[in-house]
Amino acid sequence: MQLSILSTSDIHGHIRADDFRRPLLNDSLGLSRAATVIADYQQQAKLAGDISLTIENGDFIQGSPLANYIEKVATDQTGIYQELADALSYDVRILGNHEFNFGRAYIEKVFAQTPNLLNANILDETTQQPFVGQPYKIFERQGVKIGVIGLTTQYIPHWEQPAHIQGLTFADPVMVAQKCIAEIRSQVDVLILAYHGGFAEDLQTGKPLERITSENQGYQLLQLAGVDALVTGHQHREIAEVVHGVPTTQPGYRGDHIGLMTIALDEKKHCTAATAELLATGDEPERGDIVAMIDPLQEKVNQWLDTPVGQVGDNMQVTNHFEARSHNHPFIELVNRVQMSATHTTIANTALFNDEVRGLGNAVTQRDIMTNYIFPNTLVVEKLTGQDIKDALEVNARYFQLSADGDLMINPLFTNPKVQHYNYDVWSGIDYTFDIHQPMGQRVVKVEKDGQPLEMTATYEVAMNNYRAGGAGNFPMFSPDKVVREVQRETPDLIAEYIMDHPEIHIAQPTNLTVIF
Repeated sequence: MQLSILSTSDIHGHIRADDFRRPLLNDSLGLSRAATVIADYQQQAKLAGDISLTIENGDFIQGSPLANYIEKVATDQTGIYQELADALSYDVRILGNHEFNFGRAYIEKVFAQTPNLLNANILDETTQQPFVGQPYKIFERQGVKIGVIGLTTQYIPHWEQPAHIQGLTFADPVMVAQKCIAEIRSQVDVLILAYHGGFAEDLQTGKPLERITSENQGYQLLQLAGVDALVTGHQHREIAEVVHGVPTTQPGYRGDHIGLMTIALDEKKHCTAATAELLATGDEPERGDIVAMIDPLQEKVNQWLDTPVGQVGDNMQVTNHFEARSHNHPFIELVNRVQMSATHTTIANTALFNDEVRGLGNAVTQRDIMTNYIFPNTLVVEKLTGQDIKDALEVNARYFQLSADGDLMINPLFTNPKVQHYNYDVWSGIDYTFDIHQPMGQRVVKVEKDGQPLEMTATYEVAMNNYRAGGAGNFPMFSPDKVVREVQRETPDLIAEYIMDHPEIHIAQPTNLTVIF
């Protein structure tokens, strides 16, 4: 007999095969395509007399204009998430970190009717019990008992607004998993960990691939005795490996892959062999019932997205992302000006989040804003010393390195194992120069404010998004104790308002960033 474990992760509100951009479009994704692959495989397993278990591994309700529309406008439509999950016959659902972007109350509302939500390590600080869901669940299929423990990265407090996670404790998933394994291992034939987190180490060697924090503890979970399979997510990587006999998968992003692990069971229901692979969904048809379920809402979202906002000139399209990050760009400058205007500051930083960001044409719609600034970030002002700013710029300067031929290139640490363009910021309100010939930590050779060198002991108010303000991305000089005020409005809304309030916007190519190489 064979047990198949199917998983999606990081759907991020992409239900149809549509990333909402126009005229560009990526349609090789979506829950509707993933649903086709899952249904086909479930049917194959049934015909073969095998068992299948299907897991939705978190970051399901945030990350697309549709998800934002449900949270902001169609607030009575949150039940669609459970309807979709039921249509896909998910046996298990897990909380992702982005579920918290809309706050604890929203999670409790959306998952109120989700009996298969597993959450072992995010606890109510008063009761020390899961604030939603249950720690684990045991299934019995054809006489085989299968235990699943649900876990989420404990690193959420480093990113999330305090108000969104008030009253919650984020326990170490490795320690919690050990406790749960001890409780249920003797009751099950197969034990699966479903973890919304990833890997900071090479799976075969254990060698660190990134700065080791408690964000991605998948490698440590793989080492726990009694684990037969591990589902991961969060990093949007495509992983399918068997490590010391234990299969693990991470199925990409927005439903572009399905994770598939198979475990062979002998007559005594012992695991005798395992495989891991990814099933691409991009060439599969969308499942008709999923399309029919979401289309009425999707049509309203598209009408909302096509609402005109204003005009910004003809130079805000981003055609070369590397050039934009190494020289600044009018679109980046626009976002920083919005942040400075909303917070009454004269210094700001922001990232060009990913290479799907294409900037703005002259005529801007709500769609353009929502597909360029994809996170519901709010704004924070921190009082920083000149030294703090210089130290933050040194972190940014690590984004670059020189090739063997002396050309400027991206430091592979920002592209492997996970693409992290969002952890490189471009600043406005200061003039600064990186010399990439210098060692890391000594690359900032000029920082000026209003034509004068930045004073290292003086303090300056700096606007940034709430994600960065917590120090995320290896910025320890940013911290909650330096916050002087906040703007509790989502940045995409502020961008739209700024454009409407400034009908004659023209932002020339910025010249405040110089990179010497």
